[in-house]
Amino acid sequence: MSAAVIEVQGLSKHFRKDDEELIALRGVDLTVEQGSFLVLLGRSGCGKSTLLNLLAGLTPPTSGQITYGGKPMRGPNTQVGYLTQHDTLMPWRDVARNVQMPRELRGESKKERAAVAAELIKLVGLDGFERHYPRELSGGMRRRASLARMLCADPETLLLDEPFGALDAQLRTELQGELLRLWSGSGRTVVFVTHDIEEALILADRVVVLGPVGTILLDQSVDLPRPRDPDDIRVDPHFVELHRRLSAALKEGAR
Repeated sequence: MSAAVIEVQGLSKHFRKDDEELIALRGVDLTVEQGSFLVLLGRSGCGKSTLLNLLAGLTPPTSGQITYGGKPMRGPNTQVGYLTQHDTLMPWRDVARNVQMPRELRGESKKERAAVAAELIKLVGLDGFERHYPRELSGGMRRRASLARMLCADPETLLLDEPFGALDAQLRTELQGELLRLWSGSGRTVVFVTHDIEEALILADRVVVLGPVGTILLDQSVDLPRPRDPDDIRVDPHFVELHRRLSAALKEGAR
């Protein structure tokens, strides 16, 4: 078993709206192993995005603790890259300058950051579009550029919040394959949020099903062989059984 890179103990997060206290997460315990691909699966409103924000160190917990690499997190975690649901490319920067931005903020030389960005742009299949602006790109191409920008920071861990949810089925399948190719053999850890059972089973080696306020309804290992062709895997009896198990957990959490 690999060492844990992220450990969450008794994690709770409350928000105040007017005079009302809203509970987003309550008493969450979770361990994420180094190099694993973990999918957090749950319905809207179960706290998936709140949990990712906490893992990134963007917001402090109300109670409980998060450790990263054995050390308590006290603020934004520079060891993680975070790809949100929404497009955050800078509209006034072309693809190359968007991708370079993490290293530019570090103060790296123009030559060094341009070389790394060029390699990543090629890796995600955007070579030839370096001088295009976000408005000139399709939704799938913007997602690729965002992925390259996240990787440009060379993070140890990738946090992805329904990154392909707004794309059509064909583009989603294409980018799922791209993400798996980038992750495979890299040693990076991935925590991926989705509400789509099929996406979870295509990507993950472990799926954690979340219910209301982050209740863990099921912690399921996914031992389907890789690579996983979406067309072939749908008729695999073990895939069908895992799909039923995850679906049952989601339905139980909705009661």
